[in-house]
Amino acid sequence: MIRAERFEDLIAWQKARVLTKNIYRVCRDGGFAKDFGLSNQIQRAAEGFERGGRGEFHQFLSIAKASCAELRSQLYVAVDNNYVSRESFDDLMTLAEEVGRIVGGLRSAVDKQRKARTEEKASRTEKRDLSLSPRS
Repeated sequence: MIRAERFEDLIAWQKARVLTKNIYRVCRDGGFAKDFGLSNQIQRAAEGFERGGRGEFHQFLSIAKASCAELRSQLYVAVDNNYVSRESFDDLMTLAEEVGRIVGGLRSAVDKQRKARTEEKASRTEKRDLSLSPRS
């Protein structure tokens, strides 16, 4: 297993960075630039990442996945109001869906690691307790 030493090593972050850059680009154009509420909301939904331990990281990934779904919903608002072209919408939606899948996979992997670590600790504790118990 390849271990990511920095958040920049994560493919999920790399893809999310591209998505965020593209979201910021389209938010500067046309009617989108005048809709400050939607523009601000969609930009915030496209940001984020570094966290501490596995539990906190798992929670962050859950939030990131939800933000990705929120972003996709806001893209529909943007295309319905002609803030982005259909082509731009399709490109952004494809990338947002890909980021969501990658983040979901990463979240599942982190969850498996958390569960395996919890089981390992429980097993060690049980073995230690058995070795300390008086023998009859």
